[in-house]
Amino acid sequence: MSHPLPAAQPSSSLDEDAWDDLLNYIEERRVIPIIGPELLQVDTDTGPRAFQDWLAERLAARLNVDVSRLPEPYSLSDVVSWHVASRGRREEPYTRVRSILRDAAFAPPPALRRLAEITDFDLFVTTTFDGYLEQAINEARFSGLPSTEVISYAPNRVADLTVERAQMTRPVVYHLLGRVSASPTYVISDEDTLEFMCALQSEHLTPEKLFHELENNHLLLIGSNFSNWLVRLFLRMAKRRRLSDPRDVGEILADDHSSRDERLMAFLQQVSLRTRVHSGAVDFVTELHRRWTIRNRGVVASAGATAAAQPARFLPPAVEMPDHAVFVSYAREDLPAVQRLKAALDRAGITVWFDMDRLEGGDDYDRKIQRNISRCAYFVPVVSATTERRVEAYFRREWSFAVDRTRNMADGAVFILPVCIDETAEVSARVPDKFKAAHFTRLPGGEGADAFAERLRRLFAGEA
Repeated sequence: MSHPLPAAQPSSSLDEDAWDDLLNYIEERRVIPIIGPELLQVDTDTGPRAFQDWLAERLAARLNVDVSRLPEPYSLSDVVSWHVASRGRREEPYTRVRSILRDAAFAPPPALRRLAEITDFDLFVTTTFDGYLEQAINEARFSGLPSTEVISYAPNRVADLTVERAQMTRPVVYHLLGRVSASPTYVISDEDTLEFMCALQSEHLTPEKLFHELENNHLLLIGSNFSNWLVRLFLRMAKRRRLSDPRDVGEILADDHSSRDERLMAFLQQVSLRTRVHSGAVDFVTELHRRWTIRNRGVVASAGATAAAQPARFLPPAVEMPDHAVFVSYAREDLPAVQRLKAALDRAGITVWFDMDRLEGGDDYDRKIQRNISRCAYFVPVVSATTERRVEAYFRREWSFAVDRTRNMADGAVFILPVCIDETAEVSARVPDKFKAAHFTRLPGGEGADAFAERLRRLFAGEA
């Protein structure tokens, strides 16, 4: 007579070896956090609340839903389903949610802020549709500048990682179940979840680069509200193989409900031995942040001790170009010099923008770059031995866009400010005549830009 295996008995916390392994993997950038709604605790007029509970209440009021006919406690999905069943317009809840979020003034929850401060995390996946995670990262890492890349999936618009993870130059937040908009392209109901899950499993609708990373890295599912079978489906979908097959990577479920689900725990113990469970999402993030900070305290202290020797800390440019920015055009090989130049201009309070991701080609990309050049304050082409060598490259199109703009300018107007970062001769340089007429500023390796920054400052002030 056979006996069933006993249900797993998860601890309320990982043991010391498990924590040590996790921190080692995080340092090697082999861990991807997958963020769920349990981490979204916001401060409302009536005290701290789960964000989605607060949102469900507001949406019910906006849609005139009779909440007395909903189960207690009712969810966002309950509100949406009641509205649709009452012959309401299916599209209406999505635009109402967008309006509610636009008017909300919540700061990013502390748990998201703590995750954002763990700088070894470069790729975040979220199953929520709000913008609090990317806001937390921008505040924690970029002084509030919108420098995090945000990608959003929808079954009718498959968006993948723009580059391989090893080539990423900025942190990425991937909204796996869509991001808030006025269209029904994100998940706010159980039916939406079903549609997204079906699409994500479709051969032609899968974001391949993202799922390659999910398959080959350790995963932290933190604060997920997935039910028993949805957890099983998600793990199987992410790992692309039977969960009982041997594999080198594992997962940690850190939430407020999985450890109490005996059937789920029995399944994981019997089938998915590389999956561990931690009881409590916020507590897990707090402990992870504490341990990571202690381990990295020496690194942080060392960085602080040498900060005086640094010209300035480089911050990636915003994803979208701010108003009154200086547009820097460069060859990819010259990025280190451009980063040093930007750091010096940042220190002088000058807003600098350049396309750090270099997603060259395509009509949309052309329109974006041409639009940015048409509205930037000044255009700084970076001239070098690299630009001399590359007789055909996208930066030359940017240079052409800038020259085109000067045709509408008065004689003597200052717009193009060429910078040369090496010994390239100005007289023979392969640049437009407009560049030579403006004369080169020599900044070897992008260093020594204080005088150039002062010139820009005076131009902005109308003193030159």
